[in-house]
Amino acid sequence: MARRAGISAPSIYPHFPGRSAIVLAVVHEAFLELNGLLRSAVDDAHDADRRLYAACLAYLDYAAAHPERYRAMFGELPAGQGVSSPGAGTLRILADTLAQCVTAGQSTSTDPRSDAIALWLGLHGLAHQRAIAHAFPWPADLVRPFVASLSRLGRPGATALP
Repeated sequence: MARRAGISAPSIYPHFPGRSAIVLAVVHEAFLELNGLLRSAVDDAHDADRRLYAACLAYLDYAAAHPERYRAMFGELPAGQGVSSPGAGTLRILADTLAQCVTAGQSTSTDPRSDAIALWLGLHGLAHQRAIAHAFPWPADLVRPFVASLSRLGRPGATALP
């Protein structure tokens, strides 16, 4: 963060009340960046199920492209500041996009927010496993059925995910 602001790392400390405030600022910034990528992915797709799939791919791509930042986002945060606070926007994007799939008749979810939480947990687990288990023979097309299952996509006649 200090380097991006054009200052040396030690000179950042006087601008924050302590290390935990710096960590929280980094986490908030990372979630803002992730959410921007998710929104862009959603905006670029046409069908509701393709928007959800695009958001999930963007999530996984972010985790792979920024492993240190991604780990910090889910690391130990200051007391009272769990991931739910900075991550609320991420959950909202996933839940809103899944709700659009329900409205379009492409998902059988009866509780898009709960299913979005399950989807997020699944994405997080997949991102983590991909980061630590490089030698595992990951199927080439794992994400498509993974997303479809957790978001209850796949009603007969629904748009096939790309």
